[in-house]
Amino acid sequence: MEKANETSPVMGFTLLGLSAHPELEKTFFVLILLMYLVILLGNGFLILVTILDSRLHTPMYFFLGNLSFLDICFTTSSVPLVLDSFLTPQETISFSACAVQMALSFAMAGTECLLLSVMAFDRYVAICNPLRYPVIMSKAAYVPMAASSWAIGGAASVVHTSLAIQLPFCGNNIINHFTCEILAVLKLACADISINVISMEVTNVIFLGVPVLFISFSYVFIIATILRIPSAEGRRKAFSTCSAHLTVVIVFYGTLFFMYGKPKSKDSMGADKEDLSDKLTPLFYGVVTPMLNPIIYSLRNKDVKAAVRSLLRPKGFTQ
Repeated sequence: MEKANETSPVMGFTLLGLSAHPELEKTFFVLILLMYLVILLGNGFLILVTILDSRLHTPMYFFLGNLSFLDICFTTSSVPLVLDSFLTPQETISFSACAVQMALSFAMAGTECLLLSVMAFDRYVAICNPLRYPVIMSKAAYVPMAASSWAIGGAASVVHTSLAIQLPFCGNNIINHFTCEILAVLKLACADISINVISMEVTNVIFLGVPVLFISFSYVFIIATILRIPSAEGRRKAFSTCSAHLTVVIVFYGTLFFMYGKPKSKDSMGADKEDLSDKLTPLFYGVVTPMLNPIIYSLRNKDVKAAVRSLLRPKGFTQ
């Protein structure tokens, strides 16, 4: 009975956040709060524009609306907890709330990986097979594509969260992170986590390896097609239709590969050196990337600019 009690699940966790670096807490609180407001306003406005303007009722902007909604959900599942951790020396969170937050974050990250690959396919068809684009990317095709991305991301999250919450935690309930990040939680388990590690590696292949290969091959064909366009103006216009997506892909996957793909130090001194970067890298991925997405997609997008001007123009006004 005593052994069972020792390995019983903890009732809650303590999030350390930046408690070891109190001099940084106020600065990061202001920065993260401002970026979160930009995320809500930027992505929310982009969703509103794509819904209200009929000219944007196309597959590309449908996927973009999904991406913006996903970014809002992802940041809302974690940023309020991060902000609270800057104000509280040791933020506490219940076991069930930690599991929910971990599941939501993982689901949103996985879904975004798949959405970006689907958007790459959309750009491939638009540039390499423009005449067949309306047939291939019909509503009967692109809506299930987006729905499948959400469903697969959610299913993977359920699997990993279920495996994680079944692990025994023998009294050590201090998470050296801002949120219930799954890798930080797994470090606290006092049992064999080989199944979790294997499942994470399989998931990395599904959500990182396969989409990156798919996106890479898509852009090989896209670039080859663009280079065959005779006029420089034609090449510029063709590339401009996919440059925003390519930029988002580089930022998103670059951060993910750095966060989950880099080797972890085994010695305590090496772990201490990597402690701050291991916390700030997911923070960059979880806040900066969603903030940049609406900026990147709207800054040089003539369709979005025209839709914004149309919405902001007073009724009855004509040029």
